[in-house]
Amino acid sequence: MTAALLVLAIAGAIGVVVLAARLARARRDVERHQRALESTLDRVEHIERAFQRFAPLEVVEQFAQGGAAHEPAYRQVTIMFADLKGFTPMSEQIEPQIMVDMLNGYFRAMNRALTEHHGHLSRLMGDGLMALFGAFDHNPWQAADAVRAALAMRAALAEYNQELAGRGLPQLAFGVGINVGRAVAGVMGSDHLTEFTVIGDAVNLAARVEGLTRHHGVDILVTEPVREVLDQRFVVRPMPAATVKGKAEPIVTFAVDTFEERSSAPAGDRP
Repeated sequence: MTAALLVLAIAGAIGVVVLAARLARARRDVERHQRALESTLDRVEHIERAFQRFAPLEVVEQFAQGGAAHEPAYRQVTIMFADLKGFTPMSEQIEPQIMVDMLNGYFRAMNRALTEHHGHLSRLMGDGLMALFGAFDHNPWQAADAVRAALAMRAALAEYNQELAGRGLPQLAFGVGINVGRAVAGVMGSDHLTEFTVIGDAVNLAARVEGLTRHHGVDILVTEPVREVLDQRFVVRPMPAATVKGKAEPIVTFAVDTFEERSSAPAGDRP
């Protein structure tokens, strides 16, 4: 009887040891899988942050979830082009590191103004940029948002120029052109480089209007379709009609002076 109890005790002890070993192994497996999951989540977040350089966060999230945000579609979009005036000859007199630092500071200031007014920085082109409003979701105030953004960019540039002056660096000046119209919007590019952008005649005209800022000697120009949707708080001046590449007839543009804040705003108008 004693021998039988001893055998049972030994068997029980062995069973406990085996169970403990299995539990320890299972715990290690769980910890290993947890670390792998955390690592995967970190990589996903890193990829998401990287992709946000080419597309708005909303588009990135819908794309990751298998949504249709990446599918090309015609949309009513407001397009802005901004370009630094005379920067190329200026850059030839500046050390490369200083020039890049100036540009990076400029783009940071412009991007803050854009995002604060519901815009998305779509593309950087040397010392120029392209921004979109209403490109990936419905925005009835997109044209007004773009003009308010341009005015905020003007103020941000003035502030940034004060910083540059304090560092003994030359001042910057820009030209901004804004147009609204139908365009194809979507994620475009190659297997190695993609971006969320728009293409179409409305986009081309916005670029041409930016070029007219030098012709008219102003910093912010909008097309007639943009002017038509702005309320009376936006103070604009008509410019003489000018011919641009790709258009048979001269186009009329409007220089934007300011936006007058008022205690009572038009009904249904975000600005």
